[in-house]
Amino acid sequence: MVMNLQQLVSDDGSLISRRVFRDPELYLIEQQQIFTRSWLYVGHESQLRKPGDFLANYMGETPVIVARGDDGKIHVSINSCSHRGVPVCRADFGNAKRFVCPYHNWSYTVDGRLDAVPQEKKVCSKLDKEKLGLKKVPRVESYNGLIFASMDPSIESLDSYLGDMRFYLDCMFDRYPGGVEVIGAAHKWQLRGNWKLPVENQLGDVGHGPFLHGSLLKNTPQVEELEQFGMNVVPKAGHGVAVRLMPPGTPPDQCMWGIDGIASFDPEVHAYLLQRQQEVAARLGEVRSRLRPLTYSVYPNFSYLWGNNTIRISHPRGPNAIEYWSWWVIDADAPDHIKEKLRVNYTFFFGPGGMLEQEDSEAWSQQVIGNAIAVADDAPYYYGLGLGDARPHPELPGMVSSCYDEHYARDFYLRWRDDIAAGMAEKKS
Repeated sequence: MVMNLQQLVSDDGSLISRRVFRDPELYLIEQQQIFTRSWLYVGHESQLRKPGDFLANYMGETPVIVARGDDGKIHVSINSCSHRGVPVCRADFGNAKRFVCPYHNWSYTVDGRLDAVPQEKKVCSKLDKEKLGLKKVPRVESYNGLIFASMDPSIESLDSYLGDMRFYLDCMFDRYPGGVEVIGAAHKWQLRGNWKLPVENQLGDVGHGPFLHGSLLKNTPQVEELEQFGMNVVPKAGHGVAVRLMPPGTPPDQCMWGIDGIASFDPEVHAYLLQRQQEVAARLGEVRSRLRPLTYSVYPNFSYLWGNNTIRISHPRGPNAIEYWSWWVIDADAPDHIKEKLRVNYTFFFGPGGMLEQEDSEAWSQQVIGNAIAVADDAPYYYGLGLGDARPHPELPGMVSSCYDEHYARDFYLRWRDDIAAGMAEKKS
């Protein structure tokens, strides 16, 4: 199939073809060119405290095991036996000495080395176990506890890949002296839609809030605050964050994390959050002490929701299928009873049963109908709101504009187009 990249994504990013969200050939190139050549989130260090701790995840459509080895290091291995390809890990998380294939009982250490083959003593030839371990993911790095991995051994460092996005990630992941922790296994649910839609939503699409979520947000002080103080930021093309930068002198209880959640109405929780907020300026600086982020995304498929403290991954499962994963994140040093009360923020609005999550999911599913209208391929989607408005900001890194500027999406799809172009060029050569 011949593809004109300018027809898929215009040079200014304001026009996006419907094929970007439905085309099977593009989806295959994404798997080969984006999900094997980017840094992908695979877990949090708080989930892997001891040697033998592991969790299962995916990198695109590739199942992987993320584990802390006896050497204390974090290893990422493809979850597929070297003998017949059967997954050797079938639990979401836990602690193990070995991963054992159920088919022929080949046994692997948690760092992926082949340890034992029961049939070996029954044959004359001997195996070179050093060459038959689980296939290793070559690059693994962490940033403030967030573990990323890449199939590309020559990829730039994670710090470089994130760039100025680190300034905003620190607002939560370096907010507390004891760090944050991820609680429990991922919530997982299936969605009809293209994997890019949830990512785009959380790059900075707060423009849908007063309308899609109008029953809860329409004509509320939250929307007024967003329009007055909200900004969309592109720290580096492909990454994005929506924030509210409160003016100097704003009282701490109007800047603290948790004020957006229903748990903050509990007096004990409110007092705890306020006390933690008063420590932020010394740790992160005055500007970030009054920065209230909303949504984050890191290219290609990591997102974070500030209000209910959730990490989420949009796993691709075909052009029109998503497997969405969500984890709850919290101040590691918070007392257990405070954590339990704050859990309400996680479950009430978002997650598989959340009020707002269901509305977002319905919108993404309904877009599949529009994507499939081939006779409208000459009518691409318009992403031009705020075109040319973004500028550097005196206090915030990155290109900054109003909360309704769609520059976060334009830059994401232009980066996506570059990756697709590279994949198509390799396919021809």
